[in-house]
Amino acid sequence: MDPHAPHTAPVPRVGVVVIGHDDAAHVTAAVRSALAQGPVVGEVVAVDDCSTDDSVELLTRLAAGEPRVRVVRRRVDSGGCGSPRNTGLDRVTSPYVMFLDSGDLLPPGAADALLRAATDAGADVAGGLCVRREVPEQRRAPAGREAPEKGREGPEKGREVPWEAGLYAARAVYESPAQRPRLVHDTLCVNKLYRTDFLRDHGIRFPEGRFRHGDLVFSARVLAAGPRIALVPNRVYVRHVGGCADRLPSSPGRAGIADWRARTEASRAAYEILLAAGRKELAREARAKFLDHELRMYACELESHDVHHRRAWWTLTRAYLAEYDASDWEHRPTAPGCLVGRVVLASPEPRDLPRIRALASRPARLLPPYAHTPDGTPAWSAGLPGITLEPLLTRPVRFLPLTVDAELLPRARTALLRLRLHELYGRMAQAGPEALEVEWRCRATGRAVGPRTTVGLAAPAVGGAGVFWSAEVTLRWAAFAFRRMPAGGARVWDLRLRVRFRGGAYREVAAQARGGAELPRRCAVVGARHSVVLMEPYSTHSGALALRVAPASRGVMSVVHDGLRRLLHCHSRPQAH
Repeated sequence: MDPHAPHTAPVPRVGVVVIGHDDAAHVTAAVRSALAQGPVVGEVVAVDDCSTDDSVELLTRLAAGEPRVRVVRRRVDSGGCGSPRNTGLDRVTSPYVMFLDSGDLLPPGAADALLRAATDAGADVAGGLCVRREVPEQRRAPAGREAPEKGREGPEKGREVPWEAGLYAARAVYESPAQRPRLVHDTLCVNKLYRTDFLRDHGIRFPEGRFRHGDLVFSARVLAAGPRIALVPNRVYVRHVGGCADRLPSSPGRAGIADWRARTEASRAAYEILLAAGRKELAREARAKFLDHELRMYACELESHDVHHRRAWWTLTRAYLAEYDASDWEHRPTAPGCLVGRVVLASPEPRDLPRIRALASRPARLLPPYAHTPDGTPAWSAGLPGITLEPLLTRPVRFLPLTVDAELLPRARTALLRLRLHELYGRMAQAGPEALEVEWRCRATGRAVGPRTTVGLAAPAVGGAGVFWSAEVTLRWAAFAFRRMPAGGARVWDLRLRVRFRGGAYREVAAQARGGAELPRRCAVVGARHSVVLMEPYSTHSGALALRVAPASRGVMSVVHDGLRRLLHCHSRPQAH
């Protein structure tokens, strides 16, 4: 074979479908991130879903100077993400296709990494790591999109949270999804590359119109077709909070009961698709995924809603969980989501919401008091003795839903952190807790405020909630106040704990905020360059203790100065003897 002969074989190329609606501020950045993938991307199909802003004009101007870009404008607003994705899929001429939402980005090398994995393995689907990044607070979600939730403990600007990182820890190739049922848990469509003919030959499309959470259905259709799948550890997609996450202009985000109803409908559809295709193991895993992801995510927030929302959510959830059979509940009987689901199914009315919130959080916590059946078997509560927790007696200590509660008592220059580790059906005494490792970690950067502090646990004591082990740690406010702060923003510090047991075993836990809404009020501290910094302990929506550190605004400066003046005046007085 002459090495100088012209290479006539077609070179595999990728088509990227970019969808957007009223997102003129970001859509061209998304398109440019696709073009920046290099020659591996042969075409970018930009589908505008009947925008009313300048999106089409900006895209048209970009396409005029870039032959790889084609702009398709839908004349009727579909109200969702499925229809424009299908429109783009119909226009793609490349042998492989990827999907990109207007508010998100493809990192450099993403398409090349996925294409190489697919072609090397002869795979129909190639997937990589998606990371979720918080957009700046001033960056508004475009009209008709879900805005970033405020008041939640989601990632701050700059922090990237990986999605299903365990799946993408190393390169892997699977002849069939049945070889790795965990694939069911990655329901995103945007972190993957698909062989175009595979989707067309099997008639795999997104749900049309105002179908919320269509990714769940599309992913189930892909897995039901039994593709050969290649996975890579590369970071291939950056998803911005507030991006086109199944946009529905007329409905609210997770706060609304309509969204939960849509979640259950999409989850039911995914299960039925897998079951109809004979993928029974994947169908069972889809139900386990609902318990572990959807149910836990929404149950964490249930207590923050009004009574009408709670009852509607509870009724809807019970109706959906009633469709589960015995094998679904026995699949992972001690998993936190399974326990939450059993409590919901067993009670006709909302109950035990603080305990459900703690158990649904990550890591899971099972709050006291603890109950037993008449024969001594651990149970959820005296009111629900039928929900037995006997498997906890043999579960390894590193997986137990331990509860450590924390109380932060502010002082002038320091704060006292009081910690209590609660007994759990005798497992703590059996494991022998010896020490707590304490660390405050910045939510935005992932960096610790200082070295991890290890404190010994006192001998077990008995209190109102039963047996507990305790420890105390002193915090110096200066360690937080002199940290660099984002312009006009705040830093949130999460309390991370590790319980160490006899023999070297340990368990990572979060600290339950003792006192809840009655946490100490914020206090003012002098920070860098004599600025005033506000330190505010607060309880996150999952009940964990966190610390918010923010520069004092002008509106509170006079109050702070008056307080500092009074404090200095008191300290200058001669002390009575």
